[in-house]
Amino acid sequence: MGQALYRTYRSKKLSEIVGQEHITTALTHALKKGTISHAYLFTGPRGVGKTSIARILAHEVNGLPYEDDTTHLDIIEIDAASNRRIDEIRELRERVHSAPTSGKYKVYIIDEVHMLTKEAFNALLKTLEEPPAHVIFILATTESHKLPETIISRTQRYTFKPIDAEKVVDHLAHIAESEGISISREALQLVAEHGEGSFRDSISLLDQVSNMTGTIEREHVQIMLGIAPEQAITELMSTLSAAQINELLQSLKGLYNQGFQAAHIAKQVSARLRDELLNGNATDKLALTKTLRELIDVPSSNDPETSLELILLEYALHAGGITPAVKKPAIKEAAITTAVHETATPITKAKVKAAAKEPVIETPKTATPEPEAVTETVLLASSGAPLDDALWQQILQAIKLKHNTLYTFTRTATPRFNGQEITLCFGFPFHQKRLNEAKNKQFVLDIIHEVTGQEMRLNCIVDKGDRVVPVSKPAAIINESSATSASGTPLEAISNIFGGAEVLES
Repeated sequence: MGQALYRTYRSKKLSEIVGQEHITTALTHALKKGTISHAYLFTGPRGVGKTSIARILAHEVNGLPYEDDTTHLDIIEIDAASNRRIDEIRELRERVHSAPTSGKYKVYIIDEVHMLTKEAFNALLKTLEEPPAHVIFILATTESHKLPETIISRTQRYTFKPIDAEKVVDHLAHIAESEGISISREALQLVAEHGEGSFRDSISLLDQVSNMTGTIEREHVQIMLGIAPEQAITELMSTLSAAQINELLQSLKGLYNQGFQAAHIAKQVSARLRDELLNGNATDKLALTKTLRELIDVPSSNDPETSLELILLEYALHAGGITPAVKKPAIKEAAITTAVHETATPITKAKVKAAAKEPVIETPKTATPEPEAVTETVLLASSGAPLDDALWQQILQAIKLKHNTLYTFTRTATPRFNGQEITLCFGFPFHQKRLNEAKNKQFVLDIIHEVTGQEMRLNCIVDKGDRVVPVSKPAAIINESSATSASGTPLEAISNIFGGAEVLES
């Protein structure tokens, strides 16, 4: 069985390490001067040389040759992910007192040290405080923020950085030449880009594409990595900027059908939007920045495809100046309707005229509910726990904490409250259909009960914004066709002036 390329080309000397010169230079000087610390901490992203330098340093301090097929009893490697309990660290504490067998030092390399339990850290701390003179600890981690400060303060810390892309490409080109792999530099650049600054990941990808025949071009690497063609992404971006909703959804569906993953598409779209932002081509930088932030969460979403669709739909609608909304009644109509609810008594013509002439004071939207919300909140007053826009926002936040994907399309709906019933008005059938699924609908009802303590009914309908969505009517609707009062009565006056009003029965 052949050996993986990243193992074949693993550095054996500090001088062979690429991209971490600030660390290799300092360690080389320390070795020459003999100023060796009893504990080192190597932090940084994966695949940038932490373990390689730890092994090289362990061999150098003991004057031992570094060969992959040679095991030295004085160099002990421990995977903290598998040996994270206090029992393993207690055993280590007992063994450190034994003298080295062939070298000057007994070196313990603890990889992914952040995985240790709190009790294990406490046990390790005692050893780090007063280690035997013949013991050196080298701790390595990708998540240094999870380490206790008491551990960090007792080590010499070296921070590794991602490798510069051009250095990765040059190193990959050297390996490809040594292995007789025919690959273009453009293809190597894509490999390095996908490796995200990790030598190990990039070399592993090169090893994978080397199985292809002939000269390997950028397109071959794209296919292997599941990266959508640039032309397809360009067409997707065109539909996005032009707010062509149907075409946008069709483009996404076509990419999915070809086997491209939503996470990769989100990453490619993010790169394009970022370029727009940097080049000054964005008309709404705030909306674009918000979209970029949301695209980051697509790979970790419970339903990446749906999450990506909703994010791009929202951005496209914003770009096109389209905001799905439900038609709202006039201010005066709402004011009169509310007055009828509150008094539940006959209204004279004089009162109607006075209400109509009364000036309307405008307040910020954030401080005053929409007119329709005023009406419907009063309708719920008799239930003892009225729902309003503020409470609905609490419900949305509770949904977001537990199911981000469901929150993404639930927030696009306009809620209508009517007694123990909530009607969600969606601008698109796609959104309405998803929330109408039994499990999604029950999830939202459970959240509503959790926040309000009420058992509610939930309706999901489609409303294009050009008509008022009908809701259940707990009270009579007074209009020209249904009013039975005699001509000239206050009820008829209200109907003639405002086109109908809701009246609660006392």
